[in-house]
Amino acid sequence: MVHRMLTRGILGSFLAAIFAVLVLTNGAQAFPAFKQAVAEAAARDADVAAFYRESAYEPVWTGEGDSFVARRKALIAALGRVEDHALPAERYNTDQLVAQMAGARSVRDLGMVEVALTKAYLKYARDINSGMLVPSRVDNGIVREIQRRDRTELMHSFAAAEDPKAFLRSLAPQTQEYTRLMKEKLRLQRLIANGGWGATVPVAKLEPGNSGNSVIALRDRLMRMGFMQRSATAQYDRDMEKAVQAFQIAHGLESDGVAGKGTITEINVSAEERLKSIMVAMERERWLTRESVGREILVNLTDFTAKVMDDGKMTFRTRSVIGKNQSDRRSPEFSDTMTHMVINPTWNVPRSIATKEYLPMLKRNPNAVSYLRLVNGRGQTVDRGSVDFSQFTTRNFPFDMKQAPGNRNALGLVKFMFPNKHNIYLHDTPQKALFQRETRAYSHGCIRLHQPFDFAYTLLEPQESQPKDFFQKTLKTGRETRVDLDVPLPVHIIYRTAYTEAKGPVQYRRDVYGRDAKIWNALANEGVALISHQG
Repeated sequence: MVHRMLTRGILGSFLAAIFAVLVLTNGAQAFPAFKQAVAEAAARDADVAAFYRESAYEPVWTGEGDSFVARRKALIAALGRVEDHALPAERYNTDQLVAQMAGARSVRDLGMVEVALTKAYLKYARDINSGMLVPSRVDNGIVREIQRRDRTELMHSFAAAEDPKAFLRSLAPQTQEYTRLMKEKLRLQRLIANGGWGATVPVAKLEPGNSGNSVIALRDRLMRMGFMQRSATAQYDRDMEKAVQAFQIAHGLESDGVAGKGTITEINVSAEERLKSIMVAMERERWLTRESVGREILVNLTDFTAKVMDDGKMTFRTRSVIGKNQSDRRSPEFSDTMTHMVINPTWNVPRSIATKEYLPMLKRNPNAVSYLRLVNGRGQTVDRGSVDFSQFTTRNFPFDMKQAPGNRNALGLVKFMFPNKHNIYLHDTPQKALFQRETRAYSHGCIRLHQPFDFAYTLLEPQESQPKDFFQKTLKTGRETRVDLDVPLPVHIIYRTAYTEAKGPVQYRRDVYGRDAKIWNALANEGVALISHQG
């Protein structure tokens, strides 16, 4: 590749030399010609044009001196490593850019190079800082609002940076998650180059006591995956059972040590497919703006869990139920701020549920769902016996439906609010049996919690000396009570089929809604490849 020559010092010297010669040759005419070329090259990009106007067309890249050399070197080196970040090298035309630099023979050429370097930097900075894709264009359930840095600010910040290499490194997410994902990406690519995880397991089920070739296939695959020490056994023995359990835990499966159909299916997923999950997770991490310090709530839809994180460490975890895999029920992905909880909540039935599910029932039997109260526009309870439900449709149904607080309430005994336009929140539920299932996608979109009381105690700890007593005392009143959080908490509803933990193997989960498959296709369409072309 052309840009490999740059490591031998060509990049550091040739533009400065050209610039110096041109200035000596053209004297006072050189800079106006440079300025005109920059203005012309930047004209179609409003941000770039504005930046150069504001800086009086002073060069950022093509000037003479050590600072300009350092910027050029830092950018070309960063562009040479984009595939480490699961970004496509072809997107930045680095070889073409270097060829353009090497071919500069006039002041006009230098102006064109100046703007070409700026545009390459801005594309790189945006992609590595906040992602290459627009999430909502990939799937309408990804309603996350991406925080894009202002492009002129990115230019001013880079131009002012004392260490351009360090500045460029700082553009990538500075989270431990991103660092560990990138490390796993590189590891998997090396593994795939050496044959991946080998042959798949050719049967639907294996269990302790089995023996033979299928057990050997299982053994070999578990060893290559790192879940089992080297062994020559052909028996499904205790060591293999432990290895299967460890694999199951790392893949969100019931950890019974039996390689049943679901476990075998996951064991047979190729290293290439796992690599796709890692690369998608890296793009997703770029979309997510998170603080590395303080407390936050993390809901991973694919993992069916809700966690409290303190300074990046998990301090509480509970199982969750998420939206059913139907077009109008899938839980959306977004971030917001939890401000309060409601103990003994009233359930205000969403209009979509009232009209699509309950209205047909009321037409058949006016006394159906009798535990729900009908309320008119003036807030008055309506006598069902006086209503002809047959005259209403989903469009003209004039009533609200409410369920009073209590043990049978659909929201359970507490809900956790982060007011948002999607009407999504976390809550208790009387349907406890669902939490025992391996896959838990059953709700209308909100997130149900297995241990909502313990979750509440955790959130109340910073502001109540006896959080459990406070909560239980409030609960026993039976009255709907709002309890504000003294310190509002960031809530991130995310979707990761691959994620890491501080210790242990990378965690993989099923693509419940098929969203990661869509993201991978979008990345591949932009040129992202499983195996690096750079080397």
